[in-house]
Amino acid sequence: MPIELGKLKGALPEGGLFGGGEWRWSPEPLRLSAGEAKEMISMGYPLAKFQQASDLLYRRSAGGKIAPWLSELLDEGKPDWMVGLQQEGGMADQFPRVIRPDLMLSNGRFAMTELDSVPGGIGITAWLSQVYSEAGYDVMGGKDGMLEGFRGLMPDGGDVLISEESADYVPEMEWLGKQLGEAWKIESAENYEGDSRAIYRFFELFDWESMPYFKSWAEKSVDGDLSVTPPFKPHLEDKLWLALFWSPALKKVWEKSLRGSHLRRLRKLIPFGWVLDPEPLPPHAALPKLDAHTWDEVGEFSQKERQLVLKISGFHESAWGSRGVFIGHDLSSVEWKERLAHALEQSNEQPWVMQEFHEGRKFEHPVYEEDGSVKMIEVRARLCPYFFTDTKGETSFGGCLATLVPADKKKIHGMSDGILVPCVVED
Repeated sequence: MPIELGKLKGALPEGGLFGGGEWRWSPEPLRLSAGEAKEMISMGYPLAKFQQASDLLYRRSAGGKIAPWLSELLDEGKPDWMVGLQQEGGMADQFPRVIRPDLMLSNGRFAMTELDSVPGGIGITAWLSQVYSEAGYDVMGGKDGMLEGFRGLMPDGGDVLISEESADYVPEMEWLGKQLGEAWKIESAENYEGDSRAIYRFFELFDWESMPYFKSWAEKSVDGDLSVTPPFKPHLEDKLWLALFWSPALKKVWEKSLRGSHLRRLRKLIPFGWVLDPEPLPPHAALPKLDAHTWDEVGEFSQKERQLVLKISGFHESAWGSRGVFIGHDLSSVEWKERLAHALEQSNEQPWVMQEFHEGRKFEHPVYEEDGSVKMIEVRARLCPYFFTDTKGETSFGGCLATLVPADKKKIHGMSDGILVPCVVED
């Protein structure tokens, strides 16, 4: 039951779904094995608990109860008032209510490259789920899983605030709002003055100065006078947590903070990582798993040894999308050394992390050519499952967006190269 190209394009709302941009089309969704689908759907709750444990560690550190360096690291580069606000007692139980891990479909496992709590793609995934479901496919999450998941965030309606920085996502969110009904409005974050309706924050916190009423929303959210999700907690939007999860200094703390089964799942899911810190190590110490004593030695790694990824952590205009991501073995030795040196120099003002690189599994998938013919091409896949937490605290799976790109691409991001499809469980 492949979907015809004309039906796919004909079902697009006027103006498209991503700022006028396009992606490549496929007549079929991505098929996952029953085991892969089960593993992905069941990771929502452990990931939500990971975020809650991260927040608790941060609050305990800021309160002087454990490792003061932890909160100091996570506060770097953020304005003092926002740091103080996220430590207020009224913020303790506020957590992101939409989370989206970015998963590489690797050989025999998933590798999580990011845990996004301000994710794009919600509208596109909802639309794809509808279109492929109507064509007869049993899409994971169901035809309306994404819509109902988002509806559960603000059951009585609310305002979705989108900044100019995130303007490419306006079309998909406007489509989403129309599907939900008149009680859900899409508003400009820069021009929004309301403070009584529930807010879904669809903008990055680093962009706060462009919004005249930002501080007012943040302060009212602390006292519970305004419902905002995701909350104003910049530390939870840092990629640092994926490296801190592997910090030897925090090993015992994580073991006390997370259930054993969740800890085992996360250790399997999160690639090993390091926080970039220019401070010299003691003579007898080494950087874990790198078999190096200094970052200068890492800078001299051969291409084979550079199966590593450099990432800017957060609260920065280049920390979303793929703009602040550099793959070690894809760079020349000179470029690798320069990128690493720059990250270390910047680390006191803007944290960086390094992770092991996990190559995506190669497989074939059909794609429409411009003339309407279908061609099988070799691709790699990034999977983005969406998990929604409702007002009762229940976390559920809404759907999954698969981005497929030609197998020679190291980064799986970008609409022009990507084939966007929902997922189904293979028979």
